[in-house]
Amino acid sequence: MDTSDTTDQTVATDEEFSDALNSLIQEAYANGVDIEGGWECRTTAERPDWDIVILEVEKDLSSEHDRKRSAYDP
Repeated sequence: MDTSDTTDQTVATDEEFSDALNSLIQEAYANGVDIEGGWECRTTAERPDWDIVILEVEKDLSSEHDRKRSAYDP
């Protein structure tokens, strides 16, 4: 996979980044990818490298936000 351009989606704000990350995680989870754990994101010399940790957290279904989102979870 060419890691220099892995999406057609423009990410220019914190909200767009959060939305894109959430979509990627949900799609991978729905397709059976074991996403939990550490991931290294290596880039070009001009850009920083990143270490990303994904952990599953317990849902708090007492909040309206989580009740709405849980309807879309696989």
